[in-house]
Amino acid sequence: MPDDLAITDFPLRARDKLRYGDTDRQGHVNNAVFSTFLETGRVELIYGQAGRLAEPGTAFVLARLELDFRAELLWPGEVEIGTRVASVGRSSVRLQQAIFQGERCVASGLSVIVQMDEATRKARPFSDAVREQLERLAAPAA
Repeated sequence: MPDDLAITDFPLRARDKLRYGDTDRQGHVNNAVFSTFLETGRVELIYGQAGRLAEPGTAFVLARLELDFRAELLWPGEVEIGTRVASVGRSSVRLQQAIFQGERCVASGLSVIVQMDEATRKARPFSDAVREQLERLAAPAA
């Protein structure tokens, strides 16, 4: 992802509070917590303001997570998580995500989630309605 990210680059946004218990011995928010923030963004995509993506009998599972740490994150405060669709496959979607504290991007990542049939536990292709929802959240062409 580019170095000059801004929260306005992302059509879907979520917030999370930094907790004292998230900090490490150096007083930074622990690296492991960053993946939890990206999860907050994915959950907002699947169940939140964009409309429910998980259709009856389906669930989404995380298949891949890449995370780049860009700056230290300090308590107290909150973060804003930006999420946008990078590409849509048959049953998977590739998401670009970034974590911001104020105007500063502290981390960026790539997440791949797969729609799974809850009965068969196998990948299930997206319906046309879900595909349309995902394409509306796509990143602008470079």
